[in-house]
Amino acid sequence: MDSIETDILISGGGVAGLTAAAAFGSAGYRVICLDPTPPVMAADQAGADLRSTAFLHPSIPVLQAAGLWERLEPHAAALQIMRIVDAGGPEPEPRIVKDFDAADLSDLPFGWNLPNWLLRREMVARLAELPNVDFRPGTATQRLLTRETEALATLSDGTRVRARLVIGADGRDSLVRRALDIPVQTIRYGQKALAFAVTHPIPHNNVSTEIHRSGGPFTLVPLPDRDGMPSSAVVWMETGPNVARLQALPVAEFEAEMNQRSCHILGPLTLASQLTVWPIISQIASRMSGERCALMAEAAHVMPPIGAQGLNMSLADLRVLLELAKATPDDLGSAAMLDAYHSQRHLDVQARIRGIDMLNRASMMGAQGLRDLRATALNALYSVPPVRKTLMRAGLGLR
Repeated sequence: MDSIETDILISGGGVAGLTAAAAFGSAGYRVICLDPTPPVMAADQAGADLRSTAFLHPSIPVLQAAGLWERLEPHAAALQIMRIVDAGGPEPEPRIVKDFDAADLSDLPFGWNLPNWLLRREMVARLAELPNVDFRPGTATQRLLTRETEALATLSDGTRVRARLVIGADGRDSLVRRALDIPVQTIRYGQKALAFAVTHPIPHNNVSTEIHRSGGPFTLVPLPDRDGMPSSAVVWMETGPNVARLQALPVAEFEAEMNQRSCHILGPLTLASQLTVWPIISQIASRMSGERCALMAEAAHVMPPIGAQGLNMSLADLRVLLELAKATPDDLGSAAMLDAYHSQRHLDVQARIRGIDMLNRASMMGAQGLRDLRATALNALYSVPPVRKTLMRAGLGLR
């Protein structure tokens, strides 16, 4: 039976795992990256991830060091303004509109948005350029044993791998986390998210818009033009039964409900992709490391898609892991390195999950009195410039 050695085994080939493979590969480490499901790298292929990811500007240096940003930047749409719309009145129409402008903080936009299927395409292409990275689509981690000096993994094709460090980037049901017997705390909201792309006649002007009424936010995130028309990615969060009802509607009826929910902010929206559905939970692992293993991304933390926090928190995980690995290269995967990783990341993760949980619960409010209270709070927070800037800096992960 085959047996191979590597510096780092990355279990999970989603956007976070692929970024980690490119980053550690670019830093000179020997890397094996596993993806149980071969990545879908075209929008019209079955199983395509039609969600989009906003990379906030503090995440860009990680992508640059990984050799990814030069590939991604030509396809990215800038996010200059984060617009919050409260449409919680008796009728679904904007009653409060507040813009958080990145120009209030710096000359950089908040970030840049790209579709997830395109991210996978460009990231897989980058891994192919790195001779020290072995990307194995269609292969999973089947068993994992750890000891003080190394981790021993058995893969689904029978290969055995010895690694100094295993990075669990294998999602909310992480095998790596379960192998380490690390418990998680999970909050279920009874929500799901519809993700899809639209075109519209009014340009988005690099404005990301969250519209709050009930059930969760309806978010329009800028994408590059599509077939000569302005385009946006949509994440529409609603209760599970409502999502099932919306999914079953004929296109014309779905578009009618979508346009009512969007408050016609960008004019009539036209569905430009298939619909995909994602369950909404919050989840946090009690620890982000174990013997010879680090948890990152959804293996360590899951939250509702509000404020572009999810993947940017994952890249913050990766940034800390890279810094610790470079600071003590001979101690890659040691207990001291992994304890430092947990200490540097876990408190920040806890704070952000609590904050996003509060925002999501506020957005779900259905009773008119509570929606009015939400609108009053938004107006008050926005109207105090130091508070507004503090909120923007916190959202970016800046001190």
